[in-house]
Amino acid sequence: MFDLSLEELVQQIKSRQITAQSVMTAVYKNIESYEEQLKAYCTIIEKRRAMELAAVVDAKAKNGEVLGKLAGIPVSIKDNICIQDPQLKTKCGSKILENFYAPYNATVVEKLIQEDAIIIGKTNLDEYAMGSSTENSAFQITKNPWDPERVPGGSSGGAAVSIAAQMALLALGSDTGGSIRQPAAFCGVTGIKPTYGVVSRYGLVAYGSSLDQIGCLAKSAEDCEYGLRVIQGYDPHDSTSAQVEYGDAPSIDLSEQKFCIPQEYMDADAADDDVISSMMELIETLKQAGATVEERSFPFTNLLIPTYYILAFAEASSNLGRFDGIRYGVRKEGDSTLESLYKTSRSNGFGAEVKRRIMLGTFVLSAGYYDQYYGKANKVRTFIEQEVEKILAEFDCIIGPVSPFPAFKLGEKTEDPLSMYLADVYSVLANLARIPAISLPTKPSASQLPIGTQLMGRKFQDSQLLATAAAIQKITSDHQQTPNMLHK
Repeated sequence: MFDLSLEELVQQIKSRQITAQSVMTAVYKNIESYEEQLKAYCTIIEKRRAMELAAVVDAKAKNGEVLGKLAGIPVSIKDNICIQDPQLKTKCGSKILENFYAPYNATVVEKLIQEDAIIIGKTNLDEYAMGSSTENSAFQITKNPWDPERVPGGSSGGAAVSIAAQMALLALGSDTGGSIRQPAAFCGVTGIKPTYGVVSRYGLVAYGSSLDQIGCLAKSAEDCEYGLRVIQGYDPHDSTSAQVEYGDAPSIDLSEQKFCIPQEYMDADAADDDVISSMMELIETLKQAGATVEERSFPFTNLLIPTYYILAFAEASSNLGRFDGIRYGVRKEGDSTLESLYKTSRSNGFGAEVKRRIMLGTFVLSAGYYDQYYGKANKVRTFIEQEVEKILAEFDCIIGPVSPFPAFKLGEKTEDPLSMYLADVYSVLANLARIPAISLPTKPSASQLPIGTQLMGRKFQDSQLLATAAAIQKITSDHQQTPNMLHK
């Protein structure tokens, strides 16, 4: 059943060729085998309850009732997306929310439930989605199923691991600067960051509000498209939600597609040889399929990281102001003053990386520095958006690495935050430009670690980008590889 696409599996559940209970049994078998070692999940519903929910789907199928597009599919949800469930906390990887139960469902969760998906657990993440390795969680460190001594990427590391280890068939994550695509690349799965506004952010705990976007991780682009089609759509609860028609998946002929390689991405000093080699192999495959691939200069590449982090940190400083021990979160009593209560609650509740980003964000928003940093960063972002729009008027997709290197070892970059930030150099462009981007597994490294190559497309042409990715995966096989631990 793990070889079937989501659409095929749902059709077989509806026709009773496969039962939802057998799917759930297989997924929970993997959870029982690998979760203790990998720690993908923060909280998970009891197997008995999951089987009961699957039994309801099977009963509907038996009675000939109408079933949804995700009937019986076990789904994992990143733990910064709200779910109203007595067994599933929404902790955001932070001590300040360690006992928080969301009082409502995020819009994406409601849409999954309406289509009969079965949400089985919340996946681990870097605290408040701030990190690139899932080592910043206050509760546990998630490990890569391809090599448990390495990170799974972040901040949606738990989501990527749940798919790679077949402990879920569809996962929702959030992407602020690459937090879906980078863990997808590190774990050998497919991950899509949609156009900003295509998916409602209502119920997503905010990090950088102008950058955050909920997206899907699955084993293939076809499955990502199937999941995204369910969760996309305008939402009056979200003022940034776009009123656009998603559109049907087009038929893509790769021989008619035109791909752009940023010249700056080909710098041997910027990325590992294995990463460049993996990307070039995909590019060669595209050329053999008749596609046009050309290089163009992206002279603003050196502006991406400073622009992104100024904006992200500033917005984080503002968004996390609500976690003060009074309105939200654990209260740590200090002295008798309100100021001391704030200080004690936030000092004890937030981890080191979150504090670092709040302080830097507060600095760039402070009097005397606002125009010099935050104001200027917004102007540069507008310039970048305009330049990317010009490039995509000529090309169908931008192609490049997801990360400069494959998964690194646990603890390797924790003492060097700047090195960790620079790991996002290829992924932040899509968030700054608000365009869709997808990570595809491509040729692994010499040591057999997964590597991802990303495609970036035009605004609101997510279905076309996904169709292009699916067309590529029809003539390649790297997305079909699974970790060795699944074969022991």
